[in-house]
Amino acid sequence: MSIEFTRREFIKISGLGLGGLAAGGAMLHAFSGNGQQETAYPEVALADFSEGTATLTPTVCEICFWQCAGWVHSINGKPWKIIGNKNDPNSNGRLCPRGTGGIGAYLDNDRLKTPLIRTVVDGKQTFREASWEEALDFIARRMQKIARKYGPECIALFTHGSGGTYFKHLMHAFGSNNITAPSYAQCRGPREEAYLLTYGEGVGSPERTDLRSAKCIVLIGSHIGENMHNTQVQEFADAVAAGSTVITVDPRYSVAASKSKYWLPIRPATDLALLLAWIHVIIEEKLYDAEYVEKYTTGFEELKEAVQDYTPEWAYPITTIKPSVIRETAREMAWHAPATIVHPGRHVTWYGDDTQRVRAGAILNALLGSWGRRGGFYFPNKAYVPKYPYPKYPKPRHSWREAFPDQYPLANLSIANGLRDMTLPGNKKGCQFKGWLVYGTNLLFTLPEPQKTIEAIQNLDLLVAIDLMPAEITGYADVVLPECSYLERYDDLRILPGRVPSIALRAPAFEPRFNSKPGWWIARELGIRLGLQKYFPWKNIEEYLDTRLKKIGSSLKEMKEKGVLILDEQAPLYIEEGLEPEFDTPSGKIELYSSILESYGFDPIPRYTEHEQPPQGYYRMIYGRTPTHTFGRTSNNPILHETMPENEVWINTRIAKLHGIRNGDYVVLINQDGVRSNKVKAKVTERIRHDSVYLVHGFGHTDKRLKRAHLRGANDNALITQVAVDPIMGGTGMRGNFVTFERIS
Repeated sequence: MSIEFTRREFIKISGLGLGGLAAGGAMLHAFSGNGQQETAYPEVALADFSEGTATLTPTVCEICFWQCAGWVHSINGKPWKIIGNKNDPNSNGRLCPRGTGGIGAYLDNDRLKTPLIRTVVDGKQTFREASWEEALDFIARRMQKIARKYGPECIALFTHGSGGTYFKHLMHAFGSNNITAPSYAQCRGPREEAYLLTYGEGVGSPERTDLRSAKCIVLIGSHIGENMHNTQVQEFADAVAAGSTVITVDPRYSVAASKSKYWLPIRPATDLALLLAWIHVIIEEKLYDAEYVEKYTTGFEELKEAVQDYTPEWAYPITTIKPSVIRETAREMAWHAPATIVHPGRHVTWYGDDTQRVRAGAILNALLGSWGRRGGFYFPNKAYVPKYPYPKYPKPRHSWREAFPDQYPLANLSIANGLRDMTLPGNKKGCQFKGWLVYGTNLLFTLPEPQKTIEAIQNLDLLVAIDLMPAEITGYADVVLPECSYLERYDDLRILPGRVPSIALRAPAFEPRFNSKPGWWIARELGIRLGLQKYFPWKNIEEYLDTRLKKIGSSLKEMKEKGVLILDEQAPLYIEEGLEPEFDTPSGKIELYSSILESYGFDPIPRYTEHEQPPQGYYRMIYGRTPTHTFGRTSNNPILHETMPENEVWINTRIAKLHGIRNGDYVVLINQDGVRSNKVKAKVTERIRHDSVYLVHGFGHTDKRLKRAHLRGANDNALITQVAVDPIMGGTGMRGNFVTFERIS
């Protein structure tokens, strides 16, 4: 008999479901947050590399989205280390700190260990352990019940990570195309749409930036060196070593700023004013690539007229960047063009006008002739491997767009916060979601306005969390399914755009620990229970992969030996190599003046609008990354945790003195709506503007099962209660929140 809950309580910790079954062996020699050796769970020991035979297994790193290929070294079946695959164009044989710490994901004893089902014991909600058969049967029955009553489209998938491929396939086969990733509306979406509107195609992932050949690199809120996007960091370091000019625009003196010829400590929320002033100087002083602009662009005269008043003198009181510096940096860009790149960034959801801000950078790149040119943006190659043959998917009757018929017209992917809002009680448009499958993403940390997420969860008939680690979202789930780490499973082939067309394989280096399973197995078993056998005709993942690889003359056996395969057919990367570009825009050219934006009633050329500034005694909260962690996914990793156990809040020296805060003091941050953070250590520094504070994202976990990460540092996402939504594509601008301090004595 199933139990219905009128309200899902957050289960912080349970005495049930934490024992699990281990794989046997010696004791794990990792450390807990208090520095004591963990001996609670039997586990294979770390390898003694002084004796024994080393085994190399190909892998693709899952610690971040860059997906670098590498080799897992084990000795006598015990983990030793992970190194890069020298043939991989993503890693060039070198992994970042997070990648080398990937073994920590396998070793972590706080991992989810066995399926859990929400239940009530003595009047309190808790989890009980369940077999895989019981858990999957439970989910299948609930999904079928929702489909009968509301339609299969009323189940949504939230996903992050390469393992989500099989759950996307499951959802399409079930009859729902309501699939979303927070990485779109909460991260890169405005960038992709801005470049699509301008050039007819997006920047892609990994980005098509030719940093290694660039003579001038302009970074606007792009924390290269801290976000650890491997290839870019390597190329950036090479460019700096070769004498390339770096211009960094950031309220904080970042790692990239320390490598720069120019650091422009801009007032936050005024970046568009600076970009428009740069465009003004480039046009006014005739510094643009006239031949390129004439041949490949349209709308130049309209652009020239639109920016005539955006002078450096106009921008100065807005941005606090002196007119002489604006002119000097614009001339520096033009001097090195077309080997100049205004980096498009990645996390670009800031203030609600983000598509227009990024488009201004895209226009600046066009004036410099950077698109399709060496040192700017190359035209990527991508391997083609035929898909596994499946029957045609059923056609869904409803889409997330029905809830927003007149909003976000240029969103090309579904919006995670939009699906969340469609789940809220009272939604009458389109399909009100009654089921969520959440794969590999902690929605309480990734979606802004977490209270809305909690409210939406209460309106669900089913919430399934599929994850490696316990996290806030698993505490609200009806069913928790433990996926094994990427070192214990196969996944689909890595096929990403890049300079060369490449394929990489992830194979299991170890047997799954505890009672965890790979994502492909979970999706297939659930699909079979839903009557979707025809969409999962392969017996196992090896058969699936081998079938695909043989269609290009390779095999699973070959890929297990090589790890990475570079295909021979390669197209030119640059216009100067004979490539004649095509632009999938209405005009067939680079659109400085966007006819699409105009047709939807938006500004066809970016126009500056003022944003709210912090009230007296408050400071704009900005956030970013660190080289050794990926969001909140790695803060409990026993290896990576040692490198950075908690975040700090950067506070300008003068402001700290004003509030009586000394370096190393613990403070509580309080936002403009009265929301309070966990305690967080103050980093008092001259390296940040007086009107801003800075936090690394991903800390302050409240789930006690994360023994190392529990309440370590502050969760910036909990303080994001004000969101400015981009009307063009629905991106959530999250940098409009202000905080003040309460010192802890």
